[in-house]
Amino acid sequence: MARSALLNVMVDAVRKAARSLVRDFGEVENLQVSHKGPADFVSAADRKAEAILREELSRVRPTYGFLLEEGGVVEGTDPTHTWIVDPLDGTTNFLHGIPQFAISVALKRNDQIVAGVVYNPILDELYVAERGGGAFLNDRRLRVATRRDLHECVIGTGIPFLGHGDHARWLKEVGALSREVAGIRRFGAASLDLAWVASGRLDGFWERDLQPWDMAAGILLVREAGGFVTDLKGGERMLETGSVICGNENVYKRVAKVITEA
Repeated sequence: MARSALLNVMVDAVRKAARSLVRDFGEVENLQVSHKGPADFVSAADRKAEAILREELSRVRPTYGFLLEEGGVVEGTDPTHTWIVDPLDGTTNFLHGIPQFAISVALKRNDQIVAGVVYNPILDELYVAERGGGAFLNDRRLRVATRRDLHECVIGTGIPFLGHGDHARWLKEVGALSREVAGIRRFGAASLDLAWVASGRLDGFWERDLQPWDMAAGILLVREAGGFVTDLKGGERMLETGSVICGNENVYKRVAKVITEA
């Protein structure tokens, strides 16, 4: 695929940050780790990758603002453009030596996500999308899965962890849905879960209590791959509510119905 100048900027920044993450992943036992909260860790690798992304993106788009996982909101002189950055989605996986983590970068123009990149450096899988331009994995065009029968579908989710989320509600939802589908999976990195829906590996996905940087790029990937994405009330406020549900049109509707009724 021929990438736009914007996507090239994003890809170059992500690949540079990824080199730092991969080096630290190889020495995961020696990482300096501090606790942000129960079961919610932040590592020196995370902060270092974020610094690289901020530096690289600012260098080529100096007027844009940032919404950063670690650094919070950084106002730019151009209020219409904001980078939404997760330097390490799947921190717990990373710190346990599990190679399921990603860098996620999205660009929001006014109220719309217009470009997104999700990169798993261990598998060297680069997912990119630009509004109106389709979604791609390593230059291969992506389409969501076409399965319609829930009994054939594998659905991704996130599990509430210590101190976060409504465990009882999640148990009701997963109990109801597990009776309808071929399987439910929890991989621990929402950006990659959404990318996997875009690529057809997962037929659908739902989760609550996410942050904007967990899903901004992934939402665009799914939509550009022909999928349906809303919050769990059927609206467009995913980044505000922290909830998301997606799949092809049929799977999206049927999973949403099961979750709502549960």
